[in-house]
Formats: sequence, structure tokens, C-alpha cells
Amino acid sequence: SIGQNVPIIVVENSNNQKFKHDLESKYKNLKCILSGSNLGMGAGNNVGIKAATTDYVFILNPDTTLEPNTLDELYLVLEKKLDFSILSPICSDKNFPNYGISKKKRNIYLENFEQVKENSPPFVVDYVDGFSMLLNKGKFKNDNYFDENFFMYLENNDLCKRVNNKGGNIFIIQS
Repeated sequence: SIGQNVPIIVVENSNNQKFKHDLESKYKNLKCILSGSNLGMGAGNNVGIKAATTDYVFILNPDTTLEPNTLDELYLVLEKKLDFSILSPICSDKNFPNYGISKKKRNIYLENFEQVKENSPPFVVDYVDGFSMLLNKGKFKNDNYFDENFFMYLENNDLCKRVNNKGGNIFIIQS
């Protein structure tokens, strides 16, 4: 679901040379990095984030499909110079959110769900799930992205908690 004009880094938590060769042969905009072993989600993501030479990195799980306009919507937000650490497109169904908000923020959000859905303004949340998130690398000092002590599960929550503790902003947008 990603266009061929977008550079992609795939981190494969193995040493599967055939996988790397097949992917890079099929997709000219893709670079595959083999980690050598299963590092876990957070550490694997860190490998890709650090390899990216851009100011922003979009993390997308391999089993996630983007809506056709998602990357365009994220780019439009970047043009607005929004002060964010993490930005995430949201699921369009308020019953299956990929984000968390406090009770106070949740009431405001639910009261304004249709407006948020239709107008797509960035909306502050407490956390987002890691299957689809845009990171502003400049907001993470010393390349302190995912805590590699978490092999799998809760690494997204930990990252978002650290962003909140440092006064950073986490936003969602409807795509």
C-alpha cells in the first residue's frame, strides 16, 4: 500500500539473504536490513530508525495496509510545522481505536468524534499503537527510541509514556 516513490527500509529480524535479495529485486525503492537474529519489535524498529537519513520515520507493521491518502495526509500535517514527537493515522471506527486518551480527553474526543473524523484536525492523545506511527527523530535525544529491554509487547506504551513525561506531543489524524 506504499507507492514506489517512497523510500522504504525493511528490518528483517533474521539473516535470510534470499528474503533480502527477493525484496530488493522486486522493489527498487526498498532497502532490507538483516539484523542477524530476532531482536524483538522495539530493537528491530530502532535499527530501521537509525538507518533512516530523514528527519521523520514512519513505522508500519508488515501486516498493516494504508488507506490510499494516508501518506498524503501525514505530509500535509508536516507542512503545518506541528510540534509533535509522534503522529499516527487513526482507525476510522471509534470503537476500535489504536490510541489511548485520558478520561477527560476521551469525553472531549467522543463529543467531537464526527467533527474530528470529517475535518481531520490533529488531536492530542496519550499513546498510539506502534503498528503505524510517524516519529519526529529530532524530538528523541541520543537516539532514545524504543527501549530494547522490551522484547515484545508494551514497547509502544513505554515510548509514548516517555514522550509524555518529557512534555512531548502525540497526535492522531484521520486519514
